Amino acid sequence: MTTPSGRVLAVLGPTNTGKTHFALDRMLGHASGMIGFPLRLLARENYDRIVKAKGAASVALITGEEKIVPPRPRWFVCTVESMPLDRPVAFLAIDEIQLCADPDRGHIFTDRLLHARGSEETLFLGAETIKPLIRKLVPGIEFQTRPRLSSLTHAGHTKLNRLPPRSAVVAFSAAEVYATAEYVRRQKGGAAVVLGALSPRTRNAQVGMYQAGEVDFIIATDAIGMELNMDVDHVAFAQLRKFDGRVPRDLEPAEIAQIAGRAGRHMNDGTFGTTADIAALPDELAQAVEAHRFPALRALSWRNSDLRFASVAALLASLDKAPPGPGLIRAREADDHLALAQLAHDAELMAKVNHPERVKLLWDVCQVPDFRKVMTENHSRLLAQLFRHLIGPGRKIPTDWLAGQVARLDRTDGELDTIVARIAAIRTWTYVAHRPGWVKDPTHWQEQTRAIEDRLSDALHHCLTQRFVDRRTSVLVRAMQAEGDLLSAVARSGEVLVEGQHVGVLAGFRFVPDQTEGTLAAKAVLASAARALKSEIRNRLEELCRDPDEAFQMAEDASLLWRGQPVARLTAGPEMLRPQVEPLASDLLEPAMRERMKKRLSAWLTASLALAFKPLLTAQAAPLSGHARGLVHHLAEGLGSAALTGARDMIRALTQPDRQALARLGIRLGHDWAFMPALLKGPVQGLRARLWAAASGLPLPALPGGRVSVPLSAPPDFYGAIGYAVLGPVAIRVDLLERFTAQLRAKGDEPIRLTGELTAPLGLKADEAAAVLQALGYRQEADLWVAGARPKPPRRDRHRPDSPFAVLKNRA
Repeated sequence: MTTPSGRVLAVLGPTNTGKTHFALDRMLGHASGMIGFPLRLLARENYDRIVKAKGAASVALITGEEKIVPPRPRWFVCTVESMPLDRPVAFLAIDEIQLCADPDRGHIFTDRLLHARGSEETLFLGAETIKPLIRKLVPGIEFQTRPRLSSLTHAGHTKLNRLPPRSAVVAFSAAEVYATAEYVRRQKGGAAVVLGALSPRTRNAQVGMYQAGEVDFIIATDAIGMELNMDVDHVAFAQLRKFDGRVPRDLEPAEIAQIAGRAGRHMNDGTFGTTADIAALPDELAQAVEAHRFPALRALSWRNSDLRFASVAALLASLDKAPPGPGLIRAREADDHLALAQLAHDAELMAKVNHPERVKLLWDVCQVPDFRKVMTENHSRLLAQLFRHLIGPGRKIPTDWLAGQVARLDRTDGELDTIVARIAAIRTWTYVAHRPGWVKDPTHWQEQTRAIEDRLSDALHHCLTQRFVDRRTSVLVRAMQAEGDLLSAVARSGEVLVEGQHVGVLAGFRFVPDQTEGTLAAKAVLASAARALKSEIRNRLEELCRDPDEAFQMAEDASLLWRGQPVARLTAGPEMLRPQVEPLASDLLEPAMRERMKKRLSAWLTASLALAFKPLLTAQAAPLSGHARGLVHHLAEGLGSAALTGARDMIRALTQPDRQALARLGIRLGHDWAFMPALLKGPVQGLRARLWAAASGLPLPALPGGRVSVPLSAPPDFYGAIGYAVLGPVAIRVDLLERFTAQLRAKGDEPIRLTGELTAPLGLKADEAAAVLQALGYRQEADLWVAGARPKPPRRDRHRPDSPFAVLKNRA
């Protein structure tokens, strides 16, 4: 395509100089034009831009896997490898021309530098490092240097969790990209991911998510260094070594600058530095990147493009031809060259490559890219199969075979890496479908493979987003940064939605956040809920204060419920019968609101206790004598039952009218206990237990549940508070215990035999009954129980007033 006419111009400079924008403007100013980009992603991005400006009928897109060519296009947007150089155009441009030095693809760029020209104007865009070699290899070329539109400043090392918003983190392996993105998701809410293996559709979706502010971070390989348009303020290197397809190596300073230059867009300044385990860049290197000063390239990769197709041996020899002059070095063997060399060892196949047309066809097959990055032998095996089909009957790839290859890739299930592998594989068949004459009905197969790639791309975007983006946190953080009220709703179930995101449950006045992973996520959920629920909490408090007493109740754990939701708990008060109300801790309740709630709940609690303990409160208010009043006070301290130990004098001092008055008030005086039968059973017993728990500050033990005797499993004073007496290993309800001891006293000195008739009312087992008798002062002789815990004194001493026999007799 070389032509002696037309201006040839090299527009050189660092990133963010507007070179690409300048080239597109120049191209659209000509009647026809063609521009080559280093990446399929870039070609598609700029094609879409031109289509918006000039319409789809005027623009063609040509890449290895995508061809959109209207009947009469004026401008062609291509990848450098796919430029149709046999088509004359007035304007021609090559972007990132410094890639001539790339050991793998450089020979393609060098060929375009030496031979591709527009009839009126040719532009080469790139870094200044290539300037001396271009001057030597392209006589008469003009140069234009464009300064960076914004400054680029070294910021040193920054920890991953302290990276500023709108940062790009750069790594050089999928594993490192994924690990970094996972960490950023936990710490910052999420990140977009850009890898060279992504399809344009997936990449655009990921970048679009970042550009829209749904996430503030992007984790990428050096794919972002090739003019992908993103608003990045800071670039942080998580790695400074990459695998270049053959060996791991350190990044060149110019490569660091190319990637770091993504920071800052247009007139906005940018910063760059390191992160993760990478130390800060050396001062000399950092200053070179800031000033865009790097050593000039010493040589460009070259491969002979004037190939001979007389035989496979002749083709291989022409590929091995030495460079024609200084400044050029022989390119590293590319994938197509390696594939051809591998196939040349297949004697059966070589027997079929028996004339130049078949040699040319074999070379075309060898240029099918190894998108899957599989071992050379596996890729070569596929190429051999393709070649055999293309020289077989019909000279086409069999439709049934192609359909089977494509169909097995039309699945969107599987893990992230599986979907990436399927996209790479379907790209192979998209490339094949675009090769002229290789398949029947190419339009059908191009549409089919493109549709499968789109489905896989959407699945990959979904998979990446699901794995590396906490969408809820991202939405909440973005909403919190904006002014105004948050859109919120509380369902009847208590589910809280903020900006359409489930953030937790509102239980009463307490917000229970949904489970989160990472500090930022937890803070975002709590902060957004606190801001969004202010009006809801105010409304709930007003409703609580207005609601009738029926809206409240006390739960089994002594918490106070409003409309079935816990809102407060009981705490110790001045008396067990006068507990305090403590609203449950909640960041949503202001001090004044807590006091209003406390006042309303205290009023309800007072009324509830007055109803439940009405017999006791009636007795307290009755006009009784001093001794009777003292006994009632003793009962009130025990919530309706009290041991008479230590109160014998008070009992003996009661007059007959006092006893009658107490009986009318429902108070029963036993031998060892005073009690009110109405307060020993049912719900009141449970209420007494909760009042004890509030006063003691201890967890609520298990209640007897209707049993009149239970094995000990709680502090003794708990049983006293619920109307049970502790005897040995069991606690017995005091009313039935009094009945039992009365039966024992009625027997006098008569030995007692334990029978079911005697112990059944107490629900005691034989060993428990024996322990109870022992606790009551009885001892066992044979199978009988005798009053008195010590041996009987001699008969002559039995009538002494201080004898054990006399003491036991008096007690009986």
